[in-house]
Amino acid sequence: MRGKIALEEHFAIAETLQDSAGFVPESYWNELSGRLTDIHEGRLREMDAHGIEMMILSLNAPAVQALKDTSHAVEIARRANDFLAERVAARPDRFQGFAALPMQNPEAAIEELTRCVRDLGFRGALVNGFTQIADNEELLYYDLPQYWPFWKVVEELEVPFYLHPRNPLPKHAAIYAGHEWLMGPTWAFGQETAVHALRLMGSGLFDEFPGLQIILGHMGEGLPYSMWRIDHRNAWVETTPKYPAKRKIASYFNENFYITTSGNFRTQTLIDAILEIGSDRILFSTDWPFENVDHAADWFDATSISERDRLKIGRQNALELFRLQETLRDTGSNLRAAE
Repeated sequence: MRGKIALEEHFAIAETLQDSAGFVPESYWNELSGRLTDIHEGRLREMDAHGIEMMILSLNAPAVQALKDTSHAVEIARRANDFLAERVAARPDRFQGFAALPMQNPEAAIEELTRCVRDLGFRGALVNGFTQIADNEELLYYDLPQYWPFWKVVEELEVPFYLHPRNPLPKHAAIYAGHEWLMGPTWAFGQETAVHALRLMGSGLFDEFPGLQIILGHMGEGLPYSMWRIDHRNAWVETTPKYPAKRKIASYFNENFYITTSGNFRTQTLIDAILEIGSDRILFSTDWPFENVDHAADWFDATSISERDRLKIGRQNALELFRLQETLRDTGSNLRAAE
C-alpha cells in the first residue's frame, strides 16, 4: 500500500553517531553511518520506492540517556532537537519529529518536551530506556516518583511517549556473559524494555494519568504474548497483587499502549498482536536505518491480514494518534493511501 506512515525511524548528529557503531560489524559501519546522517536523499528515495508517505524521526540510541552529566544531556538533547526541527521544516510533508529528552532531570525534560511540542511542532518524544546520572549508581526508570510531574505534562500536552530500547549496563548483564550474541535487538533490548514498561503499568501511573499513551516497538517487545500469564499465574491462589496499580496489567496494556512493527516482520507475530491488543493499537514502522525499508514494506504490503487492518496499521492509526491529517492536507502531500 502507498501512504504508509512510519515512526521508529532514526537519525544521528555528530555527537551521537558513534553510539550506533557497535550494532553492525565494522565492515558495515560506513553504510550505517551514512544512513543515519542522511535524511533528504537516500532515505527519501527508499520511502518513495516503498510507499512510505511520512517518517517521524528520532535520535539514535542510547545517546542522551547515556550521558551522566545533566548539563551535557540538556545541551545534546536541545542540539539534536534543533537539528531535527530544521530538517523537518524543509520537508514537513514527509518528515515529523520526536523529541530527545534529558531525563536526568525531570524538570529539564518537562521544559524541553514543552518547547519541542509547542514551539517546534514535534509529535511526542522518544526516549532510549533508563537514564544514568553521575552521582547516582542506581539506574533511573520512569515509574519513580520524581518523574510523575513529567508524566502529568505529557498527558496535558496530549502527545505519545515512545519507550525505545537500550542494552543493560555491563554490571547488570551477568546473565549474558559468554553469550554476547543475545545483547541488543536479538534479545536484551526487548527484555529490558518489557520490564520497564511493566514497571510503568504496575506503578499506578495510568490510574493517576489515564490519558497517557506509550508506544513500544518491535511488536511490543514480547509483551502481547505474556499478558495472560502476567495476570493469571497461580490463579487458584487468592491474593492481592503486589503492585500499587488498581487494575490488571493487561487493562493498562490495552488502553495505554501502542505497539509498532519495527524490526519484527513476521506475519504470525502480527496476527498474535492483533488478537491481543487489537489492530487499532498497532502502527507500521521499519526501524531504519538498522533494518531495511524494503524488508519492512514488502512484508507488510503482502502480509495475510484484512485490507481494513492493513490500512489502519499502515496509516490511519498514526494519522489519528499524531493528529497528522491537517499537516498532510496543508503540505499538499502527494502520496495517498492506495490499494
